[in-house]
Amino acid sequence: MVNFTFRGLMAPTLTAFKNDWTVDLSVIQDYAKFLADSKIMGVLVNGTSGEGMSLNVRERKQVAEEWVKAVKKTNQHLMVQVGGAPLPDVLELAKHAESIGVHSLLCLPDLYNKPANSADLIRYLKTVGAAAPNTPLLYYHIPSYTNVNIHMGQFLNDSVGKIPTFHGIKFTSTALDEGVAAVEANGGKYAVFLGADQLMAGAFTLGFDSAIATSLNMFPQLGVKILDAVKQSKLNSARETQQLLTKVCSVVTKHGPWVPTMKVAMDLFTPIKVGKAREPLTNITPEQVKEMGATMKTINYC
Repeated sequence: MVNFTFRGLMAPTLTAFKNDWTVDLSVIQDYAKFLADSKIMGVLVNGTSGEGMSLNVRERKQVAEEWVKAVKKTNQHLMVQVGGAPLPDVLELAKHAESIGVHSLLCLPDLYNKPANSADLIRYLKTVGAAAPNTPLLYYHIPSYTNVNIHMGQFLNDSVGKIPTFHGIKFTSTALDEGVAAVEANGGKYAVFLGADQLMAGAFTLGFDSAIATSLNMFPQLGVKILDAVKQSKLNSARETQQLLTKVCSVVTKHGPWVPTMKVAMDLFTPIKVGKAREPLTNITPEQVKEMGATMKTINYC
């Protein structure tokens, strides 16, 4: 059985685009170093924040390949999201990811023929896992996008021993009671990554030990401070930093969807330039970008 030991903070990386909407691979080396220097030692590629479902198979492979090169220099854990496509393409992406040496896979459910229960999801993930039999596999639970509402505590308990490469989930939901049930499933042996930036402090105090949060790209110091504070039982500090992070996220996302606004924040507040989001996402206006920058200057988030 393959092992999966990474725990902690992982950034779901943003995919950079040029003005002609082609993928800009040139930023990835500096991007990886920026995150590593910020104490973010895990990266997720081609997820929701990375607009993976807006990339074709060739582009997703190219992005993954460039990140493999980058993390060899930074010693970061590299997770690649392979789902959100027809099953033949998902299997091709899983095989490719294993062939280039990624450290783990994350997979959405089928987005059209949605799994209705644990048995359906287990069967799907077992098929995906068989395409990359030497690479740890995790499931991407994000019901607000997928409308797959299988209870993760129940699913994880049902999955024990049925998917040879399976090691846990990314839990992108605000239902922390369900999240805690997932953390406790199978005697706590599964990895459960929180995917809700505004709930990190609360989740960490309830037993989560890991997160994959978009804000770790542009405000990594806040996520690091929250996790460290909880580990040191400095709960007031964790709560105060969480309140600050929640405020920052609210300012960033005031005028538009999550990914396009977070890409603006990346360009404004870090040295890494990722450009606009690709269609069908809606980008915000120059006036809204200006307002975001002006408001953020009034907040001491460093």
